[in-house]
Amino acid sequence: MKYYLYNPFANNGIRPDISAELMDASKIDFQDFFAKLDPEDEVVLIGGDGTVNHLINTVDCEKITNRIYLYGSGTGNDFLRDIGEEAGREVLLNRYLTNLPTVYVNGMVRKFINNMGFGIDGYCCETADQIKAKTPDKKINYTAIAVKGLLFHFKPCHAWIEVDGRTYEYDNVWLAPAMKGRFYGGGMMIAPDQDRLSDHLTVVVYTTPSKLKALMRFPSIFEGKHTAYKDMVRIITGNQIRVRFSRPCAAQIDGDTVLNVKEYRAELPLPAHTE
Repeated sequence: MKYYLYNPFANNGIRPDISAELMDASKIDFQDFFAKLDPEDEVVLIGGDGTVNHLINTVDCEKITNRIYLYGSGTGNDFLRDIGEEAGREVLLNRYLTNLPTVYVNGMVRKFINNMGFGIDGYCCETADQIKAKTPDKKINYTAIAVKGLLFHFKPCHAWIEVDGRTYEYDNVWLAPAMKGRFYGGGMMIAPDQDRLSDHLTVVVYTTPSKLKALMRFPSIFEGKHTAYKDMVRIITGNQIRVRFSRPCAAQIDGDTVLNVKEYRAELPLPAHTE
């Protein structure tokens, strides 16, 4: 049997045009649901990055043998964009649900499918949450939030970044995400060389004391061209990552806001060594 689990909170609540009978994923205990599946059953998740994040943090995907698909129906769809697929069609997920990174932040332990973001990206998610709380029907313009943050509201931090035991220190850091895939923020190619099936994560450090320079070069992130600015972009890869800021900031995990974060650790399972 094929089950269709629909996330009613994805894509601003717009229901996809699918003829199959849909089950409300928000009312389902994922652990119990997957435990009761027959071996030949298949599951289609209808939603976006947040829907996949909910799956990987409620079910031990390493043990799932059923075929799981994603029918993209989100606002960002960065996961699908990263693997070269489009929303509105069923895409087999299983190969992407293993060897996922774990993040430790503010006493929480979470896995992520795309990224752990820290800096102005977290500020944008925090501000968007505040807007949604006041005006739930208002469409969120993340680009406008980022521009205002760069110019007026977000203050860059001093950062200490440890990757596989080696420590780097930077001043005037605007963001420092740990990336499993290339994209975040609804189409920003922040880590253009990252391969989500590789054995490492990519930390991208965006640093400059100039607000004007930070703003002027920010659009280049959407095409992954920001890495050409060696004076303000640092790329570091590794398995074990720790990022500390000089003051608490908002962070985000696959788009979910985490407030008052001063540091996080992101770890990818070390690759197996063969004799």
